[in-house]
Amino acid sequence: MNLGGCRGNDASRTFNRSKDVVPSSGLCSRCIDGCKGNCEIFKSAFRGREVIYPGPFGEVTAGADKDYPVDYSHLNIQGYALGAKGLPNGVQGNPDTTKFPDVDTETEYGWDKKVKMGLPIFTGALGSTEIARKNWEHLAVGAAISGITIVCGENVCGIDPELELDKNHKITKSPDMDRRIEIYKRFYDGYGEILVQMNVEDTRLGVAEYVIKKHKLDTIELKWGQGAKCIGGEIKVKTLERALELKKRGYIVTPDPSEHAAQEAFKAGAIKEFERHSRLGFVSEDGFMKEIKRLRNLGFKRITLKTGAYSMRELAMAIKYSSMAKIDLLTIDGAPGGTGMSPWRMMQEWGIPSIYLHSLAFEFCEKLAKKKMRVPDIAFAGGFSLEDHVFKALALGSPYVKAICMGRALMLPGFVGKNIGEWIKNSELPKTVSEFGIKPEEIFVTYEELAEKFGKDIEYIPLGAIGVYTFCQRIRVGLQQLMAGSRNFRIDTISRTDLMSLTKDCADVTGIPYVMEAYRAEAEKILKG
Repeated sequence: MNLGGCRGNDASRTFNRSKDVVPSSGLCSRCIDGCKGNCEIFKSAFRGREVIYPGPFGEVTAGADKDYPVDYSHLNIQGYALGAKGLPNGVQGNPDTTKFPDVDTETEYGWDKKVKMGLPIFTGALGSTEIARKNWEHLAVGAAISGITIVCGENVCGIDPELELDKNHKITKSPDMDRRIEIYKRFYDGYGEILVQMNVEDTRLGVAEYVIKKHKLDTIELKWGQGAKCIGGEIKVKTLERALELKKRGYIVTPDPSEHAAQEAFKAGAIKEFERHSRLGFVSEDGFMKEIKRLRNLGFKRITLKTGAYSMRELAMAIKYSSMAKIDLLTIDGAPGGTGMSPWRMMQEWGIPSIYLHSLAFEFCEKLAKKKMRVPDIAFAGGFSLEDHVFKALALGSPYVKAICMGRALMLPGFVGKNIGEWIKNSELPKTVSEFGIKPEEIFVTYEELAEKFGKDIEYIPLGAIGVYTFCQRIRVGLQQLMAGSRNFRIDTISRTDLMSLTKDCADVTGIPYVMEAYRAEAEKILKG
């Protein structure tokens, strides 16, 4: 079980000297004057605010490792020896018509103008962080060829070094945003979409106006928050000039680069970087509805909303307001979340954990449905990585949840594929890879499949994108197997009855029957018959 407080952790690059640690504080049980470190308090004494974040910032992804009383591992998937839901009309279930490779993994979302995806997964927001910027080509092309949606996160325009603004402080040119959209569209084949996310600064800069006028995007996403943190997005800036530039653009930059003490500390080398933060948003029903109307008047066909691990009040607001405004997709992101750009302790200790938040979301959706209100299509996010997670989350939120948002899990295959390319070029393939071969066509099991589909254009598909595609194929096949075993042959037939709770606490939280009670009535009926 996790200890509280500030116990050393690989994410913060700290560790405790003592083998015994106080559970409540995370401090060594015996703290010695003269200790050479390196607990979190020790390091914070001279590096201060730097230690708030996982590191090295911008080069790692990090997920909180707090052990919650109930999580998705406390759910198991039911299996059946008869039945088949979702077969084509007129087809009867038998061993020849229920082969698992025939399971349909397509899904769709949207109020009226639907978006189809080949898989019920899509990326988390890949925004202004350096790790998203430098890996964008791998991730965007990977999403496009996999037939899934990619979310271009907040602040991309705002931090663009080549950003140009007019006299009203509105965007006239953002080469980095242009690059991101154009890369995805290059391999887009009708499944999924690219949607751009907006926060307070993005709205003020006119991001929505820019992307619809120049790129004719169909969808824009508003952002209330996420599962990793309850404050706006942040990045770190390495130069004083850049920090001053971002402050001039309207961002919160800390320490304040315009202050003499901060400038001197930077020159001395004590301050090595500045943080750029976004402002907190404030939500009201009236303000939300006015913004939706404004965006529709700009010409957007779809508007989506991303919200985070806030209190029950904000969750109710998000679901009800989305219903009233005909939001096309509401993504609900539970704690701990995070891709490495959030304060570490905030990732650990803030917000409603995923399974609790998602269970509440289902409960609230049911209440609206009983009032004859149309519930918006919903996506769950928050720590998902493999096919069983996808199945469980779809089932828990059924029939309202149409897809699962994945953060780190869809980023990492892009990194792996990219690095394999570098290792091949430098003849540095590790044994974990070289045991399968030394050329891309030997290493990637999907390489020849893509080469056949794209022909000569395969040379324009980066290996990171092939990594994303290969990972998506693993999810697809694994999901098909789980669905076939639970006799679901379409995504929309997955239901809450396909789950069981392994603990009574889980049953209390989720409303999913305890394993010793699930299907008991049906079993007793057979025994008595």
